[in-house]
Amino acid sequence: MNQFKEAIIKLLANNDVEIEEGIISTPPNPEMGDYAVPCFQMAAKLKNAPPKVAEELAQKIDLSGNEFISGVKNFGPYLNFFVNKSKFIESVLSKIIAEKENYGTGIEKSKILIESPGPNTNKPLHLGHLRNVFIGASAIQIFRKLGNDVSHIDIVNDRGIHICKSMLAYQKFGECKEPDIKSDHFVGKYYVLYSQKEKENPELEEEAREMLRKWEAGDPETIELWKKMKKWSLDGMNQTYERLNFVAEKVYYESEQYARGKKIVLEGVEKGLFTKNDEGCIIIDLTEEGFGEKVLLRADGTSVYVTQDISTAKARYEDYNMDKIIYVVATEQNYHFKVLFKVLEKIGFEFAKNLYHMAYGMVNLPDGKMKSREGTVVDADELLDQMQAMAKEEIVKRHTGLSEKEIDKRSNIISQGALRFFILKVDSHKDMTYDPKEAISFEGETGPYVQYVHARCCAILRKYNSEIGSDIDYGLLVEDSELEMVKLLSQFGIKIEEAAKNYKPSTVAQYLIQVAQQFNEFYHKCQVIGEDAELTKVRIRIVESVKLVIKMGLELLAIDAPEEM
Repeated sequence: MNQFKEAIIKLLANNDVEIEEGIISTPPNPEMGDYAVPCFQMAAKLKNAPPKVAEELAQKIDLSGNEFISGVKNFGPYLNFFVNKSKFIESVLSKIIAEKENYGTGIEKSKILIESPGPNTNKPLHLGHLRNVFIGASAIQIFRKLGNDVSHIDIVNDRGIHICKSMLAYQKFGECKEPDIKSDHFVGKYYVLYSQKEKENPELEEEAREMLRKWEAGDPETIELWKKMKKWSLDGMNQTYERLNFVAEKVYYESEQYARGKKIVLEGVEKGLFTKNDEGCIIIDLTEEGFGEKVLLRADGTSVYVTQDISTAKARYEDYNMDKIIYVVATEQNYHFKVLFKVLEKIGFEFAKNLYHMAYGMVNLPDGKMKSREGTVVDADELLDQMQAMAKEEIVKRHTGLSEKEIDKRSNIISQGALRFFILKVDSHKDMTYDPKEAISFEGETGPYVQYVHARCCAILRKYNSEIGSDIDYGLLVEDSELEMVKLLSQFGIKIEEAAKNYKPSTVAQYLIQVAQQFNEFYHKCQVIGEDAELTKVRIRIVESVKLVIKMGLELLAIDAPEEM
């Protein structure tokens, strides 16, 4: 708790009003003060109207001898407090500079497991997978920043009817060819081909199901083909992961989990937890819970998604003994995870109450929804190449004389930052439309815009190139843009907590946009390096603090903060 909130709580306690720190908020308008306390709860206790309670308290509170709060005023049902500006600025900036990379760090100590991105081995990573990767990477950084022990695992969906479809297409039409393009793209080509051929010959679906039955029965020829195509797919995807710097600590494979999942389901039948329906499928009846009947094993004995997910959840708990598992998976799977968590609870797994589905919306193209089976997706590799090419073009326009190596380095940082930020700034629960030109822009609410502010701070500090020392007169900062800048910087830790509590990395991204915009206002209204040496020192302190907060904020989004652009 900061000194100013402590002062507010003490001032109210002096008037027989007890409040929790959590209800203290920031007013929507700077003219309404720096902190606001709602009077609804205290009004209920005092049996009076909230506006009247706020008015009476504003008149009663005695500020004499208080060095942190300079004024108090009622606004409707809120009691608003004005801070001692000089004290506030000194407190915030001194804390940032003293704590540096630890500023905003929490003291939570939970063990958290995050699963992302969960690809299939029948197609390359696409734009939708990238949203998963970016959300997962950011969630890892956010929860770690708060002091948690976070592990990153991945689940590879390497078995099932969808895998058999690409296998069948290759078996029938591949002519034993080896990949002549990136290997995961080669496999994905046959998934698209299967969809095309099935329209001409619907009987192919039964052939794919027969291949799945052979796979589960351990047919040598089927297993050999599966291993070969799985390797092609994983080799290609791992290249993309390395490019994204997103490699899991441990990878689980559905092919290694489904058998134990089937065993757990069959044990559930013996215990009376699950039953067989008229078609011979093993089901769980979740009608009372609002989910209807859910198949856990098909009549032919083959497993479904939830079968292996039961086993995988158990394996993770055995391996990590975590306090929470977070599944980063699209909103399309909301029903699946509600059922999975309920099934695990019915089986009696205590850890079921600690599972969370961090859902995210679909990523659409400007001309419609992506569909893997129709080949209308934006491949991750192609998108990364496109974004880097656009970044290179922008860099060459802005700079002359840079080496190819430096252009490549900067374009990679800017392009990945642009792509990640564009996706992460959107509330993850919502669908979104991806626009590469808007994402790469150096203006507007974009990654390059925020990165550019960091680079500008670095340039100012290089130009100043002097020690500030500890003798700083914070009272020289009297401009509104200076105070508003410091106010925003003071909210860094709060925004991280909000992002974690609501499972929304967009909270951090939107905060960074505000910081960047406010810095530009401060920079244009206040000459940082001027003739007044003392004023220059304290404004340089603001620049140092902004640089630190933006760098740490971008790190929470797994984005690099370049010193030059």
